[in-house]
Amino acid sequence: MTDQPMSATRQLSDEVKRLRRWLDQDALPIWWDVGAGKPDGGFHERIGQNGKPMLGDNRRSRVQPRQAYCYAAAGQNGWAGDWRKAVDHGLHWFDKVYRLDNGLYGNLADASGKLIDDTFDFYNQAFALFAAAQTAMVFPQRKDEMRQRALDILDVLKRDYAHPEAGFEEANPPVEPLCSNPHMHFFEAMLAWETVDPDGPWHPLADDVAQLALDKFIDAETGGLREFFDHDWAPMPGEKGRIMEPGHQFEWAWLLTRWGSLRKNSPAIAKARRLFEIGETYGICPRRKVAVMSLYDDFTVHDPLARLWPQTEWLKAAVRLACVSHGEDRYRYLDSALRAIGALQPFLDTPVPGLWFDKWPADAPMIDEPAPASTFYHIVCAIYEAEDMLEHGLQP
Repeated sequence: MTDQPMSATRQLSDEVKRLRRWLDQDALPIWWDVGAGKPDGGFHERIGQNGKPMLGDNRRSRVQPRQAYCYAAAGQNGWAGDWRKAVDHGLHWFDKVYRLDNGLYGNLADASGKLIDDTFDFYNQAFALFAAAQTAMVFPQRKDEMRQRALDILDVLKRDYAHPEAGFEEANPPVEPLCSNPHMHFFEAMLAWETVDPDGPWHPLADDVAQLALDKFIDAETGGLREFFDHDWAPMPGEKGRIMEPGHQFEWAWLLTRWGSLRKNSPAIAKARRLFEIGETYGICPRRKVAVMSLYDDFTVHDPLARLWPQTEWLKAAVRLACVSHGEDRYRYLDSALRAIGALQPFLDTPVPGLWFDKWPADAPMIDEPAPASTFYHIVCAIYEAEDMLEHGLQP
């Protein structure tokens, strides 16, 4: 590497080490000590900025596997805390409260653990699959159990929710819009299972979603990724079909770069570079220096609100693309990763260390409200991805 990328790599390494200290010393402890309803109450939806849990919240099912993933990943990456108990805590409540007779998971429970919405959401099933993969990774003795769970979920998805062309429906009977976002997390889950169980059925399922993204989700003319589609996988009519979220340009760029590298598919990586370019060029507020919520398909701003999670996806995509780039291109991605960390930092500057703010309006200060647990998955994944790329992908 030239001096410029080496200097940027060292600076990035210092910033990621600082984030890792915050994660190990502040965030992981508080979200287990305060964010878990002990002895057997799953994870709370939110922690107030005073460091107290919001006890009366209804709880989305997706929060439980996401928190379980966070602690499983923490264990895999050397956190010395009680990660084994945390993983079991989240998965046990997830199964006890949300698991349905068909093996899928319902949508919402009240704080006491009563299921109050058992409707199907493909997004929730994707996170059930993802958490199962991470659990199998860190608990080898549970691999067969988690693999069977994942296969059972896939069987029901294929039987009851398969779209006739590609991907999955949002309901049975079908409804519109179809959405790219849950497919993105399903894609992430299949790539995770490929690592855990290389001989399983995950490889072609990942390929199917990647192809759906390349053919349908990504606009052939602009290279931007849309959110909402009709039943033929054409953009939804009206404003809904025009929406493109910078955070998802980054998140799909990260996933397609991973997939393109595994499959030696350079056109996929080229598409990922374009997604990143769109997110970085049009999706960053020039005043606040943060990624905004959404654009229209002409790349004008649709929603200028900034939330925490797109900043983490910006970081993940930047470090992953830096690893498949060289020279000046690598430096540009490294510099972008540093700017992503700069964008993330204001959200983490909270009165109680280990929490975060979630929303920053365009014309007002950061909103002072409880920290949502669901964001932790994004933060944990970004920190470990940056560490991994620095250790294995960004060496001279």
